[in-house]
Amino acid sequence: MRLARARGRWYTWKKGGEDLDIFEGLNSAQREAVASTEGYIRVVAGAGSGKTRALARRFAYLVNDLGVTPGSILCVTFTNKSAAEMRQRIRALTGDSDTGHICTFHSFCVTVLQEDSHAVQYPKSFLVLDNADIDAMLARIYEERDLTLRHMTYSDARDMIEIRKGIEDPEYYLDMIDMDLETLHRKYLDAVSVRDIIFYGYLYEEKKCFGLDYNDLIFFTLYIFQQDREIRQKWQERLQYIMVDEFQDIDKPQYRLMRALCGYHRNLFIVGDPDQTIYTWRGASVKYLLDFDKEFSGTRTIMMMQNYRSTPEILAAANSLIAQNRNRMKKELTPTLPSGAPVVWMHCESPEDEAGRIAERIMALHDKGVPYRDMTLLYRAHYVTRTIEEVFIRLKLPYVIYSGVQFFSRAEVKDALSYLRLIAYRDDLSFMRVANVPRRNLGRRRMEFLREYAAKNACSLYDALCRCLDDELFRGTKARRLVSLVEELSAGCEGRSIAELLSDVLNRSGYEEYLRTEGSQERLDNLAELKQSVREYEETSGEECSLTHYLSHVALFSNSDADTGRDAVKLMTIHAAKGLEFPYVFLCCLNEGILPSKKTDSPEGMEEERRLAFVALTRAKRGLVLSDSEGRGHDGAPRYPSRFLLEIDRGLLVQDGRPRDSLVSEAREYISAHTARLSGASDAPQELFAPGDRVRHAAFGDGTVLEVDAARRVYVIKFDKTPTPRTLTLRVRLQRI
Repeated sequence: MRLARARGRWYTWKKGGEDLDIFEGLNSAQREAVASTEGYIRVVAGAGSGKTRALARRFAYLVNDLGVTPGSILCVTFTNKSAAEMRQRIRALTGDSDTGHICTFHSFCVTVLQEDSHAVQYPKSFLVLDNADIDAMLARIYEERDLTLRHMTYSDARDMIEIRKGIEDPEYYLDMIDMDLETLHRKYLDAVSVRDIIFYGYLYEEKKCFGLDYNDLIFFTLYIFQQDREIRQKWQERLQYIMVDEFQDIDKPQYRLMRALCGYHRNLFIVGDPDQTIYTWRGASVKYLLDFDKEFSGTRTIMMMQNYRSTPEILAAANSLIAQNRNRMKKELTPTLPSGAPVVWMHCESPEDEAGRIAERIMALHDKGVPYRDMTLLYRAHYVTRTIEEVFIRLKLPYVIYSGVQFFSRAEVKDALSYLRLIAYRDDLSFMRVANVPRRNLGRRRMEFLREYAAKNACSLYDALCRCLDDELFRGTKARRLVSLVEELSAGCEGRSIAELLSDVLNRSGYEEYLRTEGSQERLDNLAELKQSVREYEETSGEECSLTHYLSHVALFSNSDADTGRDAVKLMTIHAAKGLEFPYVFLCCLNEGILPSKKTDSPEGMEEERRLAFVALTRAKRGLVLSDSEGRGHDGAPRYPSRFLLEIDRGLLVQDGRPRDSLVSEAREYISAHTARLSGASDAPQELFAPGDRVRHAAFGDGTVLEVDAARRVYVIKFDKTPTPRTLTLRVRLQRI
């Protein structure tokens, strides 16, 4: 019998009739993390240090030895993919399909709201909105208020809404909760600026269909915990142990949520790496990790610095780079693997040369037996890949871009899910998407009639159709068939599998036949894949397997959850690669203005760019190539090697093509001047003005602030002496008048 020892006691676990040593293969820091169950525990875990293994083993330790019920444990991850991986690991360790609450922040909030939504006067069947839903709402707002994409693109509008909810107007949710629908509608109609029209129009559209986006899930849950002591205490008592992964990426609302939840048992276990904080632009703050011991008295800190992922050569380069940051916890990753290939700096004459030489190295590795799928090309932003793609296509080199177009965003998949949502919720968004797909003669004129009827009678579009079936306008349409389909399937869905329901609705609606008529085999294959994913969900979800639970689950999927699985080189942004690892990594376009980004406007921002580069380097396991190129950028400015290349100890890099000394000197002069500008900008006063404020500009004179676009970091100001508004950076010197 195999035994494991922790805190002076010996323990055994059994799985499948065999003894399982929960501490086997763990180093001393990992063992300490697993065995430390009570109180506030902070684990500072460097890249590749095995934190996922430690988290999974700790969960298994709590369940298998201490006898804690899985439902009493909350383990929070930042992506659905990470949550799925964690559940798989824990099942293997415990032999139990019950894995408690292993989920993202948003998924956990869905669970809370589905149980306690009555506290905010919302039904349990509220909608979880995705980008397609939001865009549909925006389309209605734009049409009603005569806005065009010239005023603001949908993408910019979504960003504006997120920033306004999370940063500028964090109590927005009170309007959604406290205001009745008519009052909120009036606030929308009275709005004047484009930002206010879109924002309050969106809040109105959300409330009208009981829809909640990702921000709402967090804020609504916090509101319930603040206002209802009994509900808060119920969840506090239920969750005896709370674990949070990637704590360096936590934002203020998420921090408040975790603080509230651990208020009874006072068991909070966090894992993070301050050197991998790369999401400050969306509200994340590393201070919650760095100051954790100040906020939670008696915190025990465990350092996990042994790296099991990368070769010593790769780690040395990464350590050398990140050491340049001043605002960080001093630490260094320690390698455990044997020496490997040196890190290469490949300097190229042009972007075309860079793309060609990357392709040559990839094909050379492939000729040595390395699969294409083991090679990944990372970059700061998607726009830099055009030349690389052209070369790859010409050479017939297989690749896949992780660009955010995911399985659940494909048109046919959205259509199928909208049918399910229509059965469950009768909501307007789903109705508008599938009412005339396949064609039922419910075109623009009839849909406009339904919208007017619904507005006049305060009902949904689906209810409007039900009431108007006998109207002459709808004779000769297939509207009655649609209503019969929805009502019959809705009445009979209780106790029926979701997979069966999906197959039935796709068949009886004529949707699959419609795709066959079009000859779209690819789209039919996607529907087959959807059916398979539903079956897998039902097999692994346990007792909670209702249609509404499934729809909430699907709505929470992130872009990173998609994976083609074919043998192809992966192309992705560094942000998309966070939390992943790859045998061979090519980090391209390491030029000033690209990485670091030209948008970097403060010393703090530059440190985040350096952390981003650090994350990229530490994704590599066996091989790492860093590349830059000469030439000129889109603005005509010369392309200089990134300061991050110049900051790495030259002895740690093998040169493939050496930049001429004059170019390096010019680059250092540019970097020095840019650093001075950043320091100056950080010292400048940063009073933020609001729409309606009167201001004075040194050249333009007096004017009125019309808009503040935090996403683009600009003001729109109409000056008294200029015929048209001016768009100016938020750093502009203005005087309040």
